[in-house]
Amino acid sequence: MEEINNIEVTPCTESDYLKPLRVHYNQNGTKKSWDFMRTHDSVSVLIFNTSSHCFILVKQFRPAVYMCEWERTKTQPPKSAEKTEEGASESAATAPESPEGQSASEGESSSQWPPASAGITYELCAGLVDKPDLSLEEIARQEVLEECGYDVPASKLKRITSYRSGVGVTGAKQTMFYAEVSDDNCVSAGGGEPKEGELIEVVKVPLHEAMTFAYDERIPKTMGVIFSFIWFHNNMSPKYKISTNV
Repeated sequence: MEEINNIEVTPCTESDYLKPLRVHYNQNGTKKSWDFMRTHDSVSVLIFNTSSHCFILVKQFRPAVYMCEWERTKTQPPKSAEKTEEGASESAATAPESPEGQSASEGESSSQWPPASAGITYELCAGLVDKPDLSLEEIARQEVLEECGYDVPASKLKRITSYRSGVGVTGAKQTMFYAEVSDDNCVSAGGGEPKEGELIEVVKVPLHEAMTFAYDERIPKTMGVIFSFIWFHNNMSPKYKISTNV
């Protein structure tokens, strides 16, 4: 169970990952400007375990998702609920700081923060393209090993496609690969690199539940998960003669 506390939001003026910029240009004789973020391209990998006939995903806390949920919930009318004296005292004692760094006594209370689960997402194994000496396949191989614990030769990675993500904000390119693994390829528990601040849980989704999982809006997931499951259904599932439950 994730636990999130002592939340504080500050302006980001320096980052190794995001560079806010503004571009000015003429389009069909009209002067325009656009704010965008420069960031790294990335790779993602759809992993299918042929031993257990399941997909290997990662589950992790995403601060950006969490704060979007907080922004959404704070604009909704407060729910009418009576508090007991004991409950009110406990809430005041454990209330975190507000995003502006103000204390809870200035208007914020712990009840206004969503639970940590609001920031949890299911995703494909993925990583930034920030190693110029490595190919995309080699970067993807490293991510599979670090995040999910499977040792897969780069030559065994099948390129699915590449596409632009966040076209209104970053325009970064992500390249998606497909990797088949077996239990014999599993050399560690995965979980990411703690020294890089990663805290990742490896999740298995059975093949016959994949499409139900993909379209269940109650399960927070990236578009990459949905697209890759559809790709597998159209291109790979006949090979295994197992329904993906479409």
